[in-house]
Amino acid sequence: MPDEVKPNVNEASTHDAQLAAESIASGEEKAPNVDFDADYKTAQQFSVSDVDRTGEGAAAAEAATAPKYQTSKPVETKTQAQSTGNPDDFLELAKEVGNSKTEGVTNVSDDLVKQALEKGERKN
Repeated sequence: MPDEVKPNVNEASTHDAQLAAESIASGEEKAPNVDFDADYKTAQQFSVSDVDRTGEGAAAAEAATAPKYQTSKPVETKTQAQSTGNPDDFLELAKEVGNSKTEGVTNVSDDLVKQALEKGERKN
């Protein structure tokens, strides 16, 4: 069932749309009829190509998505930490991690957060 388009000049988003709406409102041009059901059925015919409906389409899709390089399969390994029972071992490890130059570890003060917030504010 076709629907008649009733353009509103005040709601036209572009100059061309406004001119078209004025032409239709004045009767210079005929308002287009849109049949959504027929358009939808036609669009469904184009949504899947003829090749995709055959075995050739499935083979082509498989070939297109196949990996280009062989990758190794992941192997699960289990590691178990040896418990020494010595708290000094843990403290030594914590010091190494805390003093690491390559890690993004740092002290964040309230002043630093305040400065970051000020820099992030929009200037008007």
